[in-house]
Amino acid sequence: MIQLNATEQRVVGALMEKEMTTPEYYPLSLNALVNACNQKSSRDPVMELSEADVRTALFDLEQLNLTRTQADGRVSKFEHRMRDQLNLRRDETAVTCLLLLRGPQTAAELRTRAERLHTFDDTQAATATLERMAAREEPMVVLLPKAPGAREARWAHLLGGPVEAGVIADVSASSHAASAGGASPAVAARLEALEEMVAVLEARLKVLEDCGAFRPQE
Repeated sequence: MIQLNATEQRVVGALMEKEMTTPEYYPLSLNALVNACNQKSSRDPVMELSEADVRTALFDLEQLNLTRTQADGRVSKFEHRMRDQLNLRRDETAVTCLLLLRGPQTAAELRTRAERLHTFDDTQAATATLERMAAREEPMVVLLPKAPGAREARWAHLLGGPVEAGVIADVSASSHAASAGGASPAVAARLEALEEMVAVLEARLKVLEDCGAFRPQE
């Protein structure tokens, strides 16, 4: 199984997300990809990657045949090849994308957050996808031990190598604390949907600015 560092995971995860959520603006320019990587919503952790960071990650990912560069006029654009290289179905692509961008999550969280990527009929359908990915000859995901006080166990991807026990504990504890002190699941899901909508609108506005179709008033 491939092993990607944190920057490579964020870059390829952002490409996967934008292909499914905003196909009209895909493949992405370098500027658009940097913005997608550094997006504040639907990212855990939030990162501040530079163009140089993203360029380096793209070069390394291309050596692994996980991304490809397209010459589109004066601007190079980038696309992922995760689906082809890892033989992913649409539901598996959605799950992989979410795990790359947001870290370990429960099947219920993945089902809710995948709404714009792939529609799971219910949590059992999401669980079936995860179990199929875990049962591969080279497993892509793993079910983590349930953290103390947590109602459900979380799943993590294995594209960065084996998940360390310390990381599991830290992620589970922070997620549990957030859910315990935060809003209800329905309100949290609605807030996430609104944040993602704002991010999409910001990305579209940035594309218009880049091509000169819109210039903000001074």
